[in-house]
Amino acid sequence: MPLAIAYNGEVELLPGHTVIVPIYKSVEGLPNLYRRLTGCMAALGGEYEIILVEDGGQDGSWEYIRGLAKSDPRIKSIKLSRNYGQHNALLCGIRAASRETIITIDDDLQNPPEEIPKLLAKLDAGFDVVYGTPDHERHGFLRNIASVVTKLVLQGAMGASTARKVSAFRVFRTRLRVAFDRFHSPFLSIDVLLTWGTVRFAAVSVKHDARSLGTSHYTMGKLLNHALNMVTGFSTMPLRLASWVGFAFTFLGLLVLVFVVGRFLFLGGGVPGFPFLASIIAIFSGAQLFALGVMGEYLARMHSSSMAKPAYVMETAEGLPPTSASSQSPNPGRAAHPL
Repeated sequence: MPLAIAYNGEVELLPGHTVIVPIYKSVEGLPNLYRRLTGCMAALGGEYEIILVEDGGQDGSWEYIRGLAKSDPRIKSIKLSRNYGQHNALLCGIRAASRETIITIDDDLQNPPEEIPKLLAKLDAGFDVVYGTPDHERHGFLRNIASVVTKLVLQGAMGASTARKVSAFRVFRTRLRVAFDRFHSPFLSIDVLLTWGTVRFAAVSVKHDARSLGTSHYTMGKLLNHALNMVTGFSTMPLRLASWVGFAFTFLGLLVLVFVVGRFLFLGGGVPGFPFLASIIAIFSGAQLFALGVMGEYLARMHSSSMAKPAYVMETAEGLPPTSASSQSPNPGRAAHPL
């Protein structure tokens, strides 16, 4: 029996790896996912566990992974009470992990599990987080554009150059979760939270296969909405941008005023009336509304946080010790993800 490893007073960690897979409407691909994941982890040697988090897909996935958890002690299954989103499901799995290293991978097998050894080898080179960056993404054109926009926003929120190489295929040290143990907002990005615990990021090139079953549920709209949540939830950049826009238009207004007054005093003429005034009013009104909109986004985040809305709620869990669901509560005396 391996010895447990204690870190920073949190739940004791065991040697080995935890694989976390958010599951959403992918029941047809689960048998192949299970076969390839267990085969890859067995080839690595050592102890491991696989946590499958069913994110409210309502398609029969829960019944299948629940059966896996009963037949294979290495499989842990969690059912969320509704669809919370990929990152929320990952956070749930991260808090339930019991091994030293966490591996996250999507359920569509576009990132081959057989590439996991590459990421682990890079992690052993002295890094805390390693991303598997696709050598060629096999998504649609609009999805690729949205992905690029999201990564540019993420770079600003993370403050790390590796942000342009992030993907859902990642490995990191479980001890990093201590940095965001108290985080409980429903608006989250796992990649930004990881920057709260380390600056040692790296990326390796991996294969990216075409999707064999179903269609992607991560649409362009969802990616752009995720980008908006990241930039307003983890960065003050929009507030600074609003300030600079307000300053720029105020400066422009002063220049216009000096020009109009100067022309009147020295040349005796004036600028044509209503069209000129209407355009100036429209410009400044637009700047004010822009600034108010940005501040409104931040106030909405503050309002949501003040309600203490949980990032997720676990409905059922199979194969997890009872303490896994309560030991990582964001607020003392209050469980954010009750069973």
